[in-house]
Amino acid sequence: MYNLILITNILRILDEKDMTKSELAEKAGGSISFFTDLTNDKANPSLRIMESIADALETPLPALLELTNIDKEVVDELMKGKPQSRLPEGYV
Repeated sequence: MYNLILITNILRILDEKDMTKSELAEKAGGSISFFTDLTNDKANPSLRIMESIADALETPLPALLELTNIDKEVVDELMKGKPQSRLPEGYV
């Protein structure tokens, strides 16, 4: 659940700032493959990495972890149809 909140907020802010994952990776000091995996829910960032992401997005770290009121259609659009969880159905 928290990973989805983080991913949704990162993708939303990237969209708001008209910024690419490559630009985020460069500003945050990480690899594009890690940030692609992260935004596709295939990586778990450490607190240090989340802090670097927040700094690169010029956003307070807690804002990346806040639940938003974005509806499912907007999340789906941000995720570009990627699965939102790798857990089997019925698991949280």
